[in-house]
Amino acid sequence: MSATESPAVLPHDIHGSGPHRVIALHGWFGDRTSFRGLHPYLDADAFTYAFPDYRGYGDARDLTGDYTLAEIAGDVIALADKLGWDTFSLVGHSMGGTAMQRVMLDAPGRVRKLVGISPVPASGVPFDEDGWALFSGAADEPGNRRAIIDFTTGSRLPARWLDEMVAGSLGNSAVPAFRAYLDAWARTDFHAEVVGNTTPALVIAGGLDPALSPDVMRATWLEWYPNAELVVLADAGHYAPAEAPLALISQMERFLAA
Repeated sequence: MSATESPAVLPHDIHGSGPHRVIALHGWFGDRTSFRGLHPYLDADAFTYAFPDYRGYGDARDLTGDYTLAEIAGDVIALADKLGWDTFSLVGHSMGGTAMQRVMLDAPGRVRKLVGISPVPASGVPFDEDGWALFSGAADEPGNRRAIIDFTTGSRLPARWLDEMVAGSLGNSAVPAFRAYLDAWARTDFHAEVVGNTTPALVIAGGLDPALSPDVMRATWLEWYPNAELVVLADAGHYAPAEAPLALISQMERFLAA
């Protein structure tokens, strides 16, 4: 966040009215609507969920900024303050999984639990030259977006679904934000700050995700967080909220309620 820019209160949905408050952070290809397929099956009596859009996404598509993890964290903390939530848990999908760790560090003592869904580690993600060309080119090339989604879901899902994911991504994000957030999640390494952190963490990995695989989770999250637990959804790739919503909710709410 630039020195002159104060946090924004992000557009958000609230679901449920339970005592355990949870803020859910979306991934690079989604906005807050990525989680709407989960809403009917969430435990609205036990939890209150807030689902925000980042700057440059969804209803915040025209809200400009630096598009960094620190900026997301400042905005999420400002949302928690506006809601009057002194403590809360965090759910983060993919890019949201690294952003939630920045929130935890920047709001010490306030975060109860972390749930990462195919979460990017705090070390970022290494790319070879071809991989970086594919991902960095995705800002301007819909075909790149489709190839990434297909690859990270095991190249097994219907063409109509892939097309729908790409169309949603194009419609719900501003190109400059989408491109800048790639650097934020892939090339921001703050893992030294999380090593040994005792916040309870559940890491949910898709067995068919070749990029942020269960092995990647074991080598990062489970090494750095002493109270981390790994669950593998064998029949899901990178997009468990769409691919395996009921299994995802069951694991997520079991952990949050424990």
